Amino acid sequence: MKENQRTDRRDFLQHSILGAAGAGLTIASTTNVSIAAEPVESQKQAAAVEITNDVDVLVVGGGTAGTIAAIQAGRAGAKTLILERNSQLGGTTTTAGVSFPGLFDAWGKQIIAGIGWELVTDCVELDSGTLPNFAKVPQRHWQNQVRVNQFLYALLAEEKCEQAGVQVAYYEFPQAISKTATGWQVDCVGFGTQRRVLCKQIIDCTGGAEVVGMLGLPRLREEETQPGSMLFKLDQPNNPGRPNRAGSGLLDAIYVHGADSSNSRTVTAANMTGRRAVLNKVRKDKKRLMHLQPETGFRESYRIVGETMISVNDYTSGRLFDDAVSNAFYPVDIHTKTGVKPKPLKPGMVPTVPLRALIPKSSRNIMVAGRSVCSDRLANSGLRVQASCMGMGQAAGAAASLAAKNDTTPLEVPLADIHKLLESHDAIIPGKA
Repeated sequence: MKENQRTDRRDFLQHSILGAAGAGLTIASTTNVSIAAEPVESQKQAAAVEITNDVDVLVVGGGTAGTIAAIQAGRAGAKTLILERNSQLGGTTTTAGVSFPGLFDAWGKQIIAGIGWELVTDCVELDSGTLPNFAKVPQRHWQNQVRVNQFLYALLAEEKCEQAGVQVAYYEFPQAISKTATGWQVDCVGFGTQRRVLCKQIIDCTGGAEVVGMLGLPRLREEETQPGSMLFKLDQPNNPGRPNRAGSGLLDAIYVHGADSSNSRTVTAANMTGRRAVLNKVRKDKKRLMHLQPETGFRESYRIVGETMISVNDYTSGRLFDDAVSNAFYPVDIHTKTGVKPKPLKPGMVPTVPLRALIPKSSRNIMVAGRSVCSDRLANSGLRVQASCMGMGQAAGAAASLAAKNDTTPLEVPLADIHKLLESHDAIIPGKA
């Protein structure tokens, strides 16, 4: 009996290895390891592999905004590289598990579309889900959230990057940045990899404007930030599919107070704090832990000092900026130690995001997209959600690709050209919806 079990296991391993090799992977058989084991060439190398990339656009951060920025730049013909310190794209939607990106609609009509919406709808369709009816104004804002399968989303985001010609580099992050005659030299590091990127434009989508900080440009931040969330599921398996259908359910959340995404030390502290809290709840409730996200979801960090700032009055009044490149929609949504009480926008109000809020003040050839947009804290609490960040990301990708093509800087690209490129990729231009 034991001999049969060993034979079955050996046959299974060999079958699995052959299947993986057929998919393009090189894997050595585990049979007779003591005889066949020899160091491969990569193991003999003492130093990290040095790589140089010469690209038009470098996107740092493959989260909500960065993924869309990279796809837009790639589809516009810009040679694009995206760096992501984690193992997958998607950020808040995937790694943090907030798999209900919103909001794409306001007051009975869609106000954000484009590449982000394409990714979301493709994910819902592949998962046999349904979409909300945007023509119906919900009583509560969250009722029009689009639920997606976070695992499918990561796969589709990667596929769309590849189809757009975007090169993806996981587990890497910039270590030094310097100006060149044509743009930037960015020296990056990952385990076993040293990468030098020569680029014309940088889009900082790190969430906390970390590249902007490395360049010594000013950033804004409050002493106390909103808590992060560690998402998990007890007792029943996580069902990521069937978006917007009864029973699909959402993950549970535990606040991680003091969560700070500024550096590896504070992210480590936030993750360990969240995991301890989940473990304590498992012991207290005496239920099985069926799902746990790998990282805390962070709501707030640094914001840039931009060429203009979006104030809470601009946001709540639906100000249409002269250089608006994307829409936004969400309540003012500050989380505190006692929870959150969203302040809905007044009927008809649709905030907009100006190009100048994505550009660090007095800078050239660098933009941001996502929650580090130049805004005050209250405005940022609404701007930080995924759909709005997707719109910003697409706008930044369009502006950066045009700037690279014309050997100029994003602020000097004619706004009409940016709008035209965005419209050609199905984005909704503020004031034209």
